[in-house]
Amino acid sequence: MDTTHASWKHQFASDNVAAICPAVWKAMDEANHAPNSHYAIAYGQDDISRRAADQIRALFETDCDVYFVYGGTASNALALSTICDSYHGLIAHRCAHVSLDEANAPEFFTGGAKIIGVDGREGKLDIDAVLNILALGHRIHAAKVRGITITQATEAGTCYGVEEILRITSLKKRYPDLDLKVHMDGARFANAMAASPDVTPKAMTWQAGVDVLTFGATKNGAPASEAIIFFDRELATDFEWRRKQMGQLASKMRYLSSPWLGLLDQDAWLDNARHANRQAARLSNGLTALRGVELVFPTEANMAFLRMPPSLAEGLSQRGWQIFFYQWFNAYRFMCSWSTTDKAVDALLADAGDLAGA
Repeated sequence: MDTTHASWKHQFASDNVAAICPAVWKAMDEANHAPNSHYAIAYGQDDISRRAADQIRALFETDCDVYFVYGGTASNALALSTICDSYHGLIAHRCAHVSLDEANAPEFFTGGAKIIGVDGREGKLDIDAVLNILALGHRIHAAKVRGITITQATEAGTCYGVEEILRITSLKKRYPDLDLKVHMDGARFANAMAASPDVTPKAMTWQAGVDVLTFGATKNGAPASEAIIFFDRELATDFEWRRKQMGQLASKMRYLSSPWLGLLDQDAWLDNARHANRQAARLSNGLTALRGVELVFPTEANMAFLRMPPSLAEGLSQRGWQIFFYQWFNAYRFMCSWSTTDKAVDALLADAGDLAGA
């Protein structure tokens, strides 16, 4: 790591700031130079895109529909547009990405469906809060709730267990007249799986009642690629036209799909996530050992939310560390990625220790 350039101190700001991981770079380079893909049929009809979709089906052990798109906001909004019409309601945690960070894209792509934000500890939906919304009884005068979206891992860096997911998806049978569908925002699905070593991808998703997953690769070492996975294949009806209309049908699709070959080969996606989670735990443990620093949420995935004296946060910023204060959690967020090194964690902890001592 080149510590002569200030940008290396930006790495704890987000996993989005990290470079492309070697496995993805190699897969994209092969897609670019291999004789059978240097020229390839456009718009996803190439062999690489077919192979990547098949590998995702193998990972989840089911015959699902798989579509590749550029980014997380588009993947969430497109997936939700298959669930909700303009008069529908979508229940989400009030701090979820779809609620706060997507510039109304889900509402726009659904034609006006209402996102209904509810509370919940540690970034997770509170099942009682969801039940309260479903029991309001305003009927024709309110949005008809059609969807529930959960974030895995959550915006607070915590992870839903399978039993927690099942409690949410059980509402589909409890309210059959609503024809509820459950979406999982899996921008950091890899980190959630790494935090749950005894759980399989299928157990975390379709076996637990999830209908559609947006599976993120960008935060896991890819340049820009997300997979929308329909376990309920009826939701994918005419999805190809939705994707085209919304500007997410890549002509050179092999450069969106080849990163998945790199990530899924030899489980690089899990190795990347395990590494990021471990580094976040190291950072969390080191910082909470300092006077005046406290953990806000359990550090289960690749991020740590901490409260600290303003002087410490200001001192770290003055020394070049880029960290973000999250107003809605009243905490500072530190995030690790596949490329976070021991040296970087040690350097930040050393600066924090020096500042705390001073």
